[in-house]
Amino acid sequence: MTQSVIEIQHLTRRFGKTTALDDVSLSVPAGGVFGLVGENGAGKSTLLKHVLGLLRAEQGSVRVFGLDPVADPVGVLGRIGYLSEDRDMPDWMRVGALMSYTSAFFPNWDQSFANELREMFDLDVKQKVGSLSRGQKARVGLLLALAHRPPLLLLDEPSSGLDPVVRRDILGAIIRTVADEGRTVLFSSHLLDEVQRVSDHVAMLHHGRVVLSQPLDDVLQSHHRFVVRFAEPRTVAPQLTGALRCEGDGLEWTVICNGHCDQVEAQIAEGKGEIIERSAPSLDEIFVARVNG
Repeated sequence: MTQSVIEIQHLTRRFGKTTALDDVSLSVPAGGVFGLVGENGAGKSTLLKHVLGLLRAEQGSVRVFGLDPVADPVGVLGRIGYLSEDRDMPDWMRVGALMSYTSAFFPNWDQSFANELREMFDLDVKQKVGSLSRGQKARVGLLLALAHRPPLLLLDEPSSGLDPVVRRDILGAIIRTVADEGRTVLFSSHLLDEVQRVSDHVAMLHHGRVVLSQPLDDVLQSHHRFVVRFAEPRTVAPQLTGALRCEGDGLEWTVICNGHCDQVEAQIAEGKGEIIERSAPSLDEIFVARVNG
């Protein structure tokens, strides 16, 4: 996992007065699952469009497989499987016809694998795309993205429209299967529990800026959650140097910190507080602490 499939350096993109991406630098390693998280409007979809060559970098650079996706779309797009958030597919086509149509663009299309996915997703080849539910369209999109066995899979909010059971059983299994075969998955999501379940590496976007990008295990191991009880009630949060976030009311407060535990613990003791619970925060708690601490 030392080789990078995607290299983004100092990428900036503006739409009018809105800065969608602000000096973003990311490196996506080969052979794993890279989760890109952020609230709606954080810049996730805009970033993926640059990777696909749909948008040209105004400042900075984007390289996919070492190539510029805008200058060399043929060398890049044939090696990418993509599921868009909009599930943009022709409503008038039947599922079987859409599979045949899409297969013509990919020499590596694996028809037996496509049929296997169709059965797994319980899709009817005779049904028109326009009559499918949002969840069914997501399944069709995943099938089309996976069936040519691309070395890079891009998924933009892949769980949108999927119920929790389907999300867990299908999406998680596919992402892990692709990664275990040595291919690379980059997927964006605002569902951080989902990202935590399947990712090897995570990057957090907030207002177009990267606030954190690390292997997931490092992120989870370096952050800590304390529940603190003070001798006397407080009306404002205690000021703890090194704490990312401190919230609560009265006697009990919850503190999220990153690598400054000794310092935070000493300040809690000085303020006549007692740590009554220690635990590992979830990725969701870490994200909130990072962007809204």
